[in-house]
Amino acid sequence: MVAQSERLDFSALLDPSLLQAARYIYRTYFEVHPDQIQRPLGVAIDRFTHRGKLIFRNKPILLPQECFVPISQIDSDLH
Repeated sequence: MVAQSERLDFSALLDPSLLQAARYIYRTYFEVHPDQIQRPLGVAIDRFTHRGKLIFRNKPILLPQECFVPISQIDSDLH
């Protein structure tokens, strides 16, 4: 089993275009839903189509072509 810290380290190796798409999905969601209180844990994003969705649950279930971009990485790229 892979430790949580190892998974977060792996996410840093993602394609920059995936990170850009994840930031876009995150930003768009909050522009459309500015009153949303619950903060997502990250974005599940398809490696090929760059379509994705925000994840609010602790253990996201990903399809084989998807990867998880944690909110901490998205936030660090936005600031």
